[in-house]
Amino acid sequence: MESPFKAGILKGKVALITGGASGIGFEISTQFGKHGASVALMGRRSQVLHSAVSVLQSLSIPAVGFEGDVRKQEDAERVVESTFKHFGRIDILVNAAAGNFLVSAEDLSPNGFRTVLDIDSVGTFTMCREALKYLKKGGEGKSSSSGGGSIINISATLHYTASWYQIHVSAAKAAVDATTRNLALEWGTDYDIRVNGIAPGPISDTPGM
Repeated sequence: MESPFKAGILKGKVALITGGASGIGFEISTQFGKHGASVALMGRRSQVLHSAVSVLQSLSIPAVGFEGDVRKQEDAERVVESTFKHFGRIDILVNAAAGNFLVSAEDLSPNGFRTVLDIDSVGTFTMCREALKYLKKGGEGKSSSSGGGSIINISATLHYTASWYQIHVSAAKAAVDATTRNLALEWGTDYDIRVNGIAPGPISDTPGM
């Protein structure tokens, strides 16, 4: 399908995408690159990262991969700093890293519940916090007159009503939505950062489906 956006609409922009080497995140990375952005991918699996970066580079997209776990603040800080060091700026943060598996509430352990919240909810906030100094208006790598950047948080529709075997993901994505709204209020007002959420419906061949 032909894109409705101009080919160079993101020219000169740098995007950091967590979970950017597979699934929804990889498609976002690809489309950002096709529209002119340089992309940094963050993920836990080095081989998947390497393969994704190779594909993007074969499309003449400036791309780099950094191994890291969004649940670990030190990893989040390192990847953000490495992205800035590599490209000289960060304009867009996409939080697409997520955990999911099908399980009934009765069979779900507290640790399993917590793990998904740590990836989706805490991980999203941690990445936003670490990237703030680069995304804010006039932030590092930006001129004093430049506007703020953009944060896009990938959510879901599971928590809008109720879903079978997805209580952990529903809770995690509800927290992501609340985080998105609050950061949009605070950082939109204080730092000119646009914070938005995208809630895709069911997508085949993704975890949990």
